Amino acid sequence: MEKRIAVLTLGCKLNYSESSTIVRDFASRGYVPVAANSDADVFVVNTCSVTEHSDKKCRNIINRIHRRCPESLIAVIGCYAQLKGAEIASMPGVGIVLGAHRKGEVADAVEAYLSAGRIPTVLDIPQIDTVERIFTAFSTGERTRSFLKVQDGCDYKCSYCTVPYARGHSRNLPIADLVGCAKKIAGEGIREIVLTGVNTGDFGKTTGEKFLDLLKALDEVEGIQRYRISSIEPNLLTDEIIDWIAGGEKFLPHFHIPLQSGCDEVLRRMGRRYSTSVFRDKISYIRSRIGNVFFGIDVIVGFPGETAEQFAETKAFLEEIRPAYIHVFPYSRRNGTPAASMPGQVKESDKTLRVAELEKLCADLHEEFRKSNAGRKEQVLFESKTKDGMMFGYTRNYLRVERPYDPDLIGQIVEVTLD
Repeated sequence: MEKRIAVLTLGCKLNYSESSTIVRDFASRGYVPVAANSDADVFVVNTCSVTEHSDKKCRNIINRIHRRCPESLIAVIGCYAQLKGAEIASMPGVGIVLGAHRKGEVADAVEAYLSAGRIPTVLDIPQIDTVERIFTAFSTGERTRSFLKVQDGCDYKCSYCTVPYARGHSRNLPIADLVGCAKKIAGEGIREIVLTGVNTGDFGKTTGEKFLDLLKALDEVEGIQRYRISSIEPNLLTDEIIDWIAGGEKFLPHFHIPLQSGCDEVLRRMGRRYSTSVFRDKISYIRSRIGNVFFGIDVIVGFPGETAEQFAETKAFLEEIRPAYIHVFPYSRRNGTPAASMPGQVKESDKTLRVAELEKLCADLHEEFRKSNAGRKEQVLFESKTKDGMMFGYTRNYLRVERPYDPDLIGQIVEVTLD
């Protein structure tokens, strides 16, 4: 009898690339993939732990699955599993807990568990910073884009962040392996690849290769017409990389760059590796080399010790550099990080007000960017999703475009005039 497998994914694009690979592994063994809200014999929960809210969401999902399908096996993997493995293993319905470095082995673990009569709980959580392996992963199943994991882990250890403890040190796959993955993706008829990683621009720590060399090699893959870099630290986005992107066609004018604060004192306490002047110069240089660039900027508000004046500095800095979008996060206190014990923890009510203020600024800046593109000709890659008879796609510079549904346009790149 065929077994049904449901994989639930929380958190970042990196997790989505890994979950897609896990689904393919189960399918190759005869399991039937089903939707997360379906009844399944096995549920795999790929977790996130970037905030306390993420942990709570994971627990709620596990509890809901067990209440709905009490006889099903629940396997929990990922960052929350790495950090709080024993806590998760004690939850009803959980039969397998695997650390972040063993995600790729979850199908093996499930089959071993089932064949053993559901007796042992598998709990293997070594110190992640001793792990050298990296799980090869990319997403498929959509006709428009794929997320390709190029790097894992981070050596930066910013004072607020648990990711290095959950994902381990920076490591990467060889360029030749990633080119092979890109060719497989192209063979699926997918036109766009998003490069993902924990600290993507840090690529090369394992193999001694350079991030720019990876971009150049991927640029040669036939069938892939567009690439996006999901997130890159400002100090790792070099002028050499920017100049090369400016001189080509496949790597798009869309940059997701974490800022975290527009106040130099807060950046110092966060342990970030740049100043606002470095960030400002980077944005300015990109704009001087590439036109109509979409900048997505990450910002954390309410970091310990952040005063009202320092928050005002951040807002003024964002108004100066004028990104197209701001991803705003309230600071989340994470046990075991240096920031958790810093003085001057900001009240939740103040964080809420600051988030709202920057979200209003984000809406204004995004509308400004949208209007600045009106009348331009742009290329749009249309997706298969529909709503109310409309389909949508994204321009090269990440503007969402809608038009009446036409199945012949799914997965096609079409030139349009933006209204």
